[in-house]
Amino acid sequence: MGQETTSDSKLRVLVGVTGASGAIYTQRLLQHLCRHQVQTHLIMSPYASQVIEAELPGGLVVPNKVQRHQSKSMNLPFASGSNPPDAMVVVPCSMGTLARIAQGTSEDAMLRCADVVIKERRKLILVTRETPLNLIHIRNMEAVTEAGGVIMPASPHFYHQPKTIEEIADTVVVRILDHIGVQHQVGSRWQQQLPEASSRISDR
Repeated sequence: MGQETTSDSKLRVLVGVTGASGAIYTQRLLQHLCRHQVQTHLIMSPYASQVIEAELPGGLVVPNKVQRHQSKSMNLPFASGSNPPDAMVVVPCSMGTLARIAQGTSEDAMLRCADVVIKERRKLILVTRETPLNLIHIRNMEAVTEAGGVIMPASPHFYHQPKTIEEIADTVVVRILDHIGVQHQVGSRWQQQLPEASSRISDR
């Protein structure tokens, strides 16, 4: 890992967590946002805790700087278009949450905040977790994309040969940081391949 830089502390990011698999992405994103002095808010769906319990033996470690909000309460700043966040990331994002955001149901605080982010033309990133995709999933992704959201499937890369599960997760998290505008030096980026490396590739 490279040395981390500090981003604009005025950046406000809302992190939503649903009941899809991928709690490691949530954990790593919260850690990186707080290290970069980003004002971070957290909201979880009712089913998120069940998946977190199954995937993270020690539970989700929420940094002290993170402000937590209840999913059944609209008493949070980002539920109104008069006070939207700069960016909202739903990570991981279940297909059910994707569908409800695509349809604009706004039935709880997380969905309402997503609706606000879209209508106020702020950045909405849905880190989806499902495979294979059916046509309903794809059409919901299309609807969110047409509305201005970003569909970012949790697809890690391996060209820098990650050694730990945290390093694998960070290959997804750094893309989130890039898209919400956080300046960082986390992980490795794709570089031009050197001739020596190219020569080692053979057809078999």
